[in-house]
Amino acid sequence: MGLYSISHLSRFSGIKPHTIRAWEARYKALTPSRSSGNTRFYDNAQMKRLLNMVSLVNAGYRASEVGSMPDDKLHHLLESIVGPRCNATEEYFISQLIAAGLSYDDTRFEEILGHCISRYRLKNTYRFVLLPMLERIGLLWRCDKASPAHEHFVSNLLRKKLFASVDSLSPAHPDADRWLLLLPENEFHELGLLLAYNIIRLSGQKAVYLGANVPFASITSAIREISPDRLLIFTLQPELSKPLASYLKDLDRSFPGKRIYLAGNPARPADASGCRNIHWLNNVEDLTRALNDSDLARA
Repeated sequence: MGLYSISHLSRFSGIKPHTIRAWEARYKALTPSRSSGNTRFYDNAQMKRLLNMVSLVNAGYRASEVGSMPDDKLHHLLESIVGPRCNATEEYFISQLIAAGLSYDDTRFEEILGHCISRYRLKNTYRFVLLPMLERIGLLWRCDKASPAHEHFVSNLLRKKLFASVDSLSPAHPDADRWLLLLPENEFHELGLLLAYNIIRLSGQKAVYLGANVPFASITSAIREISPDRLLIFTLQPELSKPLASYLKDLDRSFPGKRIYLAGNPARPADASGCRNIHWLNNVEDLTRALNDSDLARA
């Protein structure tokens, strides 16, 4: 935990490996350790320093300025530039939210998120900041570079904000489609599902949120009682496991009149290709199109 290769740093920060190496050589920006095979590796402090540098570069500072700065000066600059008139980009907010999450800094996380929502409004914050942030944090989790505690920390902060935003929305249209949202058995990473829940509700449609680790029997009971028009299931599996493929096939056979969507990080393996009602959502644009299709069908 907490040891990163240069390729990990590149994926999490959005900076190319050759640029990271150049910053090291020119400005002594990072001081990686070396393995016995002379391979660079970095710790949490180095990761956070890089994220802070990237944030400042994205806010208009030169790499030559920030690369040689001590950490306390980087922190001072970051504290001074956040505000409604700062010229920070989406990348600034992404990097700072990741850095705050890895540092368990709830005050900083909520401050950055608040400024982000003030600037971009809620829906664009989801699309241009939170979704890319979650994709990068998801890489941390899948590479075993972030602990479950990081997930719970970020998840609980976002959960509070996202559910509060739903509570402030007007009721859905009476004739709107009703969505049922869930994670299947042994899936616990809820953040993507929570964002989808908010996007669906922001569109004016109905949504019932079941959360994580939902057994098949619980879905059948919920479908009988709620009669949803559409199901949305999230998974972070890079490829569908046999249990999940079987789970989807059971849904496909049991509920032929329901439109079922799978999102998160799904592959499209041959053993699930025969599921007629399974539709794949690769990104937020696919979800938006599905929501628009619902509106058109109702009209």
